[in-house]
Amino acid sequence: MIDETAPARPVRFPIQWVNRPDDSFRGLAGTVASGRIAAGDPVTIATSGATAAIARILGPSGDQPEAHEGEAVTLCLASPLDCARGDLLAPPTARPEVADQFAAHLLWTDDAPLLPGRQYRLRLGHAWTTASVTAIKHRLDPQTRAHQAATTLAANEIGFCNIAAATPLAFDAYAANRATGAFILVDRDSNRTAAAGMIAHPLRRATNIHHETYPVDQAARSAALRQRPLVLWFTGLSASGKTTVAKLVEQHLHHAGHHTFALDGDNLRHGLNRDLGFTPQDRVENIRRAGEVAKLMVEAGLIVLASFISPYRAERRQVREMLAPGELVEIFMDTPLDLCVARDAKGLYARAMRGEIPNFTGINSRYEPPETPDLILNGQTPPNQLAHQLLAHVLPRITSGA
Repeated sequence: MIDETAPARPVRFPIQWVNRPDDSFRGLAGTVASGRIAAGDPVTIATSGATAAIARILGPSGDQPEAHEGEAVTLCLASPLDCARGDLLAPPTARPEVADQFAAHLLWTDDAPLLPGRQYRLRLGHAWTTASVTAIKHRLDPQTRAHQAATTLAANEIGFCNIAAATPLAFDAYAANRATGAFILVDRDSNRTAAAGMIAHPLRRATNIHHETYPVDQAARSAALRQRPLVLWFTGLSASGKTTVAKLVEQHLHHAGHHTFALDGDNLRHGLNRDLGFTPQDRVENIRRAGEVAKLMVEAGLIVLASFISPYRAERRQVREMLAPGELVEIFMDTPLDLCVARDAKGLYARAMRGEIPNFTGINSRYEPPETPDLILNGQTPPNQLAHQLLAHVLPRITSGA
């Protein structure tokens, strides 16, 4: 329905579908989110800056000279542009913001709390990407509107947050244009809508920051080391045998002339992650940082043995997605809880059971077993046998093509 009383706003046309039944026709279908467009007007793809004129506007009854806010139409451009579903068309002189980071008000709707650093799916208009909340600036008291300090958001709570997206997005502030300033976050495991958001403003990075490439790349380093880099990611409960098996495997690889490095959760918490505790949000950030370090080491051509409880599936998947396909082997140390308790020389399980250690995985904090790990190791089997089982699984991948 056309809103005749809508205030004058710049044209915003989110592309819902690229209609190309044959080589003779290419139309961009969608609904005019704001403004008025007419045949002959120039439009720009917001994220790329490519510009073309509108050749035709097709409505339900065929060609029409113009279209207004709320009308569903198909636009044909005078020259082809590289665009797809999710792109946003706008006038060249009145473009929206384009950024991969922005500040927004979030209404959290999921029963599971918001965990800063965790990746969610973000939908803005017809565009989908992954995104994470990098900081919660404050929580809003709905009665007094007072700003409260917060490290997470529970169901029905409102917060003002910084958000980082995996790709640049075109948007307006919600106060200026609701259609292009509203978004949702979706939980990647449950597919539930986790939050509704209203963009306040972009967060601009310095324009001189970009990804630098070097002539000596990962392929060159791998060739020099005569091995294919790989991350062996051990996950499981505390005392399940992750570190024990990782040490045995690394010793064998080292003696065979391979170049390795072991990343251990306890070791990282003495340095890089010394500022993190064991709350759910700190565990998310702990694994994100560990994944970034593992990625750098793979780029150096190394075989990385990473031993982390890493209790949440979402963060283990995030680490896998940081790497190229096939560069991560997820190894689940499947060890019964009672055996882990019996092995625990530090007495951590006993302390957790007495309530002395909060957020202890397996006792008062959940562990999410992998659903489809690359390899399952039975923690009741002697470690030497498990090491040989793992080596048989990964050695062909390490030496193939080296």
